[in-house]
Amino acid sequence: MKDNKVERARQKAVLFGKQFLQGDTGVFDQALGADAMAAAMRMQAPGGRERIYAPLDTLRLFVGQVLSADRACQDVVGRRLSERIAQGQSANALSTGAYCEARQRLPITMVSKLGSALGAQLESLAPMHWRWQGRSVKLFDGTTVSMPDTPSNQEAYPQSREQKPGLGFPIARIGALIGLASGAILGYQVVACKGKGVGEQTLLANLLDHLNVGDVVLADALLATWWIIEGAIGRRADVLMAQHGKRITEFTRGQRQGQHDHIVQWPRPPKPKAMSAQDYARYPEFITMREVEVQGRILVTTLLDPKIVSPHALAALYKMRWHIEVDFRTIKATLEMDVLHCKSQPMVDKEIAVYFLAYNLVRWAMAKAALLADVLPRALSFSGAKRLLGAFTDQLRQTSGDAMRTLIGSVLRSIATLRLPQRPDRIEPRAKKRRPKNLPLLTVPRQVARDLILAHRALNRVP
Repeated sequence: MKDNKVERARQKAVLFGKQFLQGDTGVFDQALGADAMAAAMRMQAPGGRERIYAPLDTLRLFVGQVLSADRACQDVVGRRLSERIAQGQSANALSTGAYCEARQRLPITMVSKLGSALGAQLESLAPMHWRWQGRSVKLFDGTTVSMPDTPSNQEAYPQSREQKPGLGFPIARIGALIGLASGAILGYQVVACKGKGVGEQTLLANLLDHLNVGDVVLADALLATWWIIEGAIGRRADVLMAQHGKRITEFTRGQRQGQHDHIVQWPRPPKPKAMSAQDYARYPEFITMREVEVQGRILVTTLLDPKIVSPHALAALYKMRWHIEVDFRTIKATLEMDVLHCKSQPMVDKEIAVYFLAYNLVRWAMAKAALLADVLPRALSFSGAKRLLGAFTDQLRQTSGDAMRTLIGSVLRSIATLRLPQRPDRIEPRAKKRRPKNLPLLTVPRQVARDLILAHRALNRVP
């Protein structure tokens, strides 16, 4: 006889998948495989008694929370109440304590691994015509997010040294690999903004394990270091980056392949202090690099053959690196992840993992719609797809059978119509037109400011 708890967990996974247009057929229908997801959840978040906020329900509600316009826990509790009443179950209390405790019980490793696995699977399923010369291109960059000013957050992610204690906010740096074809996050790492080993070079070095044979890494000039490029070469991947500002390029040297296009040998840098002599000796003495100047920029790459990849093809590919800037803007502005809400370091890390999982799930739905309409996923609007999924959440959750497939098809066709305008020459100043309110800046901790106000009122009180 089938275990009722296992079956209920599988049904909850199916319910979760419905919200992101997961049916039972098609290339992009296994983002949330019900059996595998339920098994992984029960393995990493085992539970005895059935809870109102079971692990899969909690994860589904948490993802819905970061995608909703109202991110309050009270809103989630209210939606959970409506679900249970509609299903003929007992009503849950409107207190947010049980839901917050359920979020704390969710294992962050499970959430982050699920998000990265979804991204990697989506990128691997991308059709050949979505790729660059049939190859997967992976973009890397870093960004920062802030969070509530609490002791736990300050200890893990200290604020800027330029700000006085009590006047700043904790800041975390995030480095991420994002697929060019799918737009999905393939891997990420979160660190503090100050201390050793927290720069973007270290973050990319730690993410090189996400590279596969034949991948191409696009990154900016800061990442064009010998150690990172050698690490990519060791994984049989290629790189394309702008030349590092400290490296001198002399086109009179090396093997000439054309005007301002040559192949040179980059010697191994001196041994880092933290590296043992034995480990240092394992690295090659030289790596072979191509340096080419095109459109006023010097690019460095391991794509050596100009007959296969011309200088102009390199310039066109490097221009696509801008997509990761747009992706981070989407995550921080459209999903509003720029300022996090959790008040402890473990929950901040979990909140980031849930945001990235939600982002990848929307990207899954967009990829499915793009395949249906024979367009590229990046030609579709992420914000529009997010709104449509939110608008149809209740209907997708409550529908089943042929009616569900019909509804999914309708939503997919609607997402496919949300084409982004082509504006290659658009220029916008990095400035705000709307003026902020004319309020003074807070120059002392908030509690000190409150005490000063109360003291001033006490002095001016009429006896």
